Amino acid sequence: MRLIVEGWRFLCHSYSVINQFQLLEMIKHPNLEVFHRDIPYKNPDWRTDINLLDTTIQSLYNIPLSPEYLEADVTFKIYCPWNFNKSITPQTWVFAVTEWGKVSRVVLNGMKVEKFTDAPVNSESMIITASQWSKNGFIRSGVAENRIKIVPHGFDPTLYYPLSDTQRKSLRKELGWDDYFVFLNIGGCNSRKGIRVLLKAFATIASRHPQARLCLKGSELLYLSQKEILEASKIVLNEAEQNLVMSRIIYIGEHLSYAKIAQLYQGADTYVSPYLAEGFNLTVLEAAACGLPIICTAGGPTDDFTHPDFALRISSKFRSTIIYSETMFMLHPCWEHLVSLMEMVMENHIWRDRARQIAPNYVLQRFTWKHIVDRLFQVFSSGTIKNQSPSNFEFF
Repeated sequence: MRLIVEGWRFLCHSYSVINQFQLLEMIKHPNLEVFHRDIPYKNPDWRTDINLLDTTIQSLYNIPLSPEYLEADVTFKIYCPWNFNKSITPQTWVFAVTEWGKVSRVVLNGMKVEKFTDAPVNSESMIITASQWSKNGFIRSGVAENRIKIVPHGFDPTLYYPLSDTQRKSLRKELGWDDYFVFLNIGGCNSRKGIRVLLKAFATIASRHPQARLCLKGSELLYLSQKEILEASKIVLNEAEQNLVMSRIIYIGEHLSYAKIAQLYQGADTYVSPYLAEGFNLTVLEAAACGLPIICTAGGPTDDFTHPDFALRISSKFRSTIIYSETMFMLHPCWEHLVSLMEMVMENHIWRDRARQIAPNYVLQRFTWKHIVDRLFQVFSSGTIKNQSPSNFEFF
């Protein structure tokens, strides 16, 4: 099969990250001949001089570029604003995710349409999305269910894997964490990702457990995370709580290679993600691959790829909320329940040890990038696959 991938490379943007890892696996697939077509970045000021892939980046440069009229079987678009116009190839697939339970007005403005069905989403291209939550968002926005296929994200097992006890002890000493119980969260520290809920819950944890620390890995280039943390703390914490919490936060704002990020997963004690709206939440998967026990919001996309044996789910309510005069759909995780789960993980080392054993094996059998590219090949080859309900949802 000859495949043209249209998308972004060499960026820290999530679409570029997903595209790069998929491309690195696609070029190893025995039945795929891959060409790439670089699409101009949405923001011309985005930096491309940060190499997060270390030595493997050369393999991305070596992928042949697609000429304008190359004969191929499939075009796969992975960039935004989304472009649903049909390509010259027999099949056109568009990767897209919804986070807010629908296609938001910001996205529609980027596509220059009044409503999502003004784009050819039901007549030209097919959609590949990453989770049942995201698929439901497209259906709410008017896309026919049979136009959407779910293919999750994956992880690279050469980057994300658990350390031995001896290696982990050494790493924690190097990080300065050996005397602490470290809760970790990676990503944009904004309200959508649950920073207010997390800070509120951690204030209670910090008051009861002096050894507790919260490590927040933000991204100053994309999200101005440190500013978001400070603003969130002023909203949900009183002055005494702010002083306590800020003295217990370990903040990392600079860009790290994927190998360095993996060390954060490998060294921490628990990964916590009380998100409100996500399309997939890749960091939860990567944390599980590194053997990290998980605490995450129930009812969202992480339900698709976590298991109760290693992931505790925060009680949440699905609600519609008005944001900037637009109705959005999101989950509202209960911060009191989050506190109880964080304390349970701290106090129950038997459950933590068991989760560390189960999580890496569970995701290794289902969610490596090889699994995901095999799934993409299946979708491209068949053109259509059976829709599966959430109750019997299984990828492989």
